[in-house]
Amino acid sequence: MMKFTLAWLKEHLDTDAPLAAIVDKLTMIGLEVESVADRGKMLAPFIIARVISAERHPNADRLRVCMVDTGAGDPVQVVCGAPNARAGMKGVFVPPGAYIPGKNMTLAVGTIRGVESRGMLCSGFELQLSDNHEGILDLPPDAPVGVRYAEWAHHDDPVIEINLTPNRRSTGGSHAR
Repeated sequence: MMKFTLAWLKEHLDTDAPLAAIVDKLTMIGLEVESVADRGKMLAPFIIARVISAERHPNADRLRVCMVDTGAGDPVQVVCGAPNARAGMKGVFVPPGAYIPGKNMTLAVGTIRGVESRGMLCSGFELQLSDNHEGILDLPPDAPVGVRYAEWAHHDDPVIEINLTPNRRSTGGSHAR
């Protein structure tokens, strides 16, 4: 197997072709494209947000009711169970209707122990970036609120994986003695 990013391939090819056309061309020249992981597309709805406040949930000791600035208008109320959720931190927010890859589910507006939650603050596990689901991602203070997380964290470059088959023979040069 060989993996490379679209950006790396474009350093070596003079093309503005879209990803699908490049994958088709790789297949046409005889390379077996095993997979294409377009994390940027998968993580598109996830944006950098700032936790304005994180108050104890009135009906649950381990939950917090957070007001979250997503950079798009009024703050959003999110019920969060992460022990590291706190006022002033920057994290990754996803709105209802978005698919959460680490949980294999589409997020809905929910009511958790009597309090409405209109989104989620995400762990690395939920974004399929790590196995850590103990706390939400804690981004540096200079992370820009309202910007797509994948773009800011450079997770927006598709990865192409090709299968290198061992039976290919070199056609360059003569092997006759």
